[in-house]
Amino acid sequence: MSKKSKKPKKAKKDGERSEASPRSVPIAPSGIDELDAASAARPKMKTKVYEAEMRRLQGELVAMQQWVTRSGAKVMVVFEGRDTAGKGGTIRRITERTNPRVFRHVALPAPTEREKSQMYLQRYMRHFPAAGEVVIFDRSWYNRAGVEPVMGFCTPEQSERFLSLVPETERAIVDSGIILIKYWLEVSPDEQTRRLKSRIDDPRKTWKLSGMDLKSYGRWYDYSRARDAMLAATDTSWAPWFIANNEDKKRGRLNIISHLLSRIPYEALELPEVKLPKRQAAGDYVEPNLPLHFIPERF
Repeated sequence: MSKKSKKPKKAKKDGERSEASPRSVPIAPSGIDELDAASAARPKMKTKVYEAEMRRLQGELVAMQQWVTRSGAKVMVVFEGRDTAGKGGTIRRITERTNPRVFRHVALPAPTEREKSQMYLQRYMRHFPAAGEVVIFDRSWYNRAGVEPVMGFCTPEQSERFLSLVPETERAIVDSGIILIKYWLEVSPDEQTRRLKSRIDDPRKTWKLSGMDLKSYGRWYDYSRARDAMLAATDTSWAPWFIANNEDKKRGRLNIISHLLSRIPYEALELPEVKLPKRQAAGDYVEPNLPLHFIPERF
């Protein structure tokens, strides 16, 4: 005997809000560098509202996960953006209620000497999704368009060649049946400074602060130029970039997750009614007297 599960609400289309969302109307920025001005016109989102919306969206992500596994869909999400823009935190909210065997988070370290000798995309391609998987890249092959040319890890010619080749590479990815979604997360210079200082002062966050972060901090406009060149060369109809204002992390996470859901053609599936079976009786079982080591109950 089975019955229809309660059908999750459809993901909101871009720009829609649920009833729990604030009523304030955002100011549309005319460029990426004006996102902070648009954010300043809106109050910070209340935690209670944020948690309610996140709970709903994470339920939708589980429904999407069920559809992906049943349909054999292949989804690949790329997160790029400024240092401290909130890529990791957003990915954690996406994956914290989903199955890690379905939603895989890929954050690669610096390449080994062997990997440096390979075709540039080779070390990323081994992580591409198979049927029934969602792979999320926390930084990706787009390192060659950003940190590598800015910090001198590749030549200008290597970066330019990458930008000329990657659109057709991504066309091949999409033509293979992979749903490819690319996000660029942006914050203002002031907000980046605030978040970096928090990493310096908060012992819970010091692991997030690297020497590369400090070296990169003073090169804001070098990164702006690299970002602009990347967007100009690789924002295509088959693999467009979506810019996310993450000045307010709460709003940013909700906006990104709702947009991600709107890009996946998932449907709520019928699930069987679940009943717990009757637990067996103790019978002749007697707990043995063992020298067990219990942890102290300090809380």
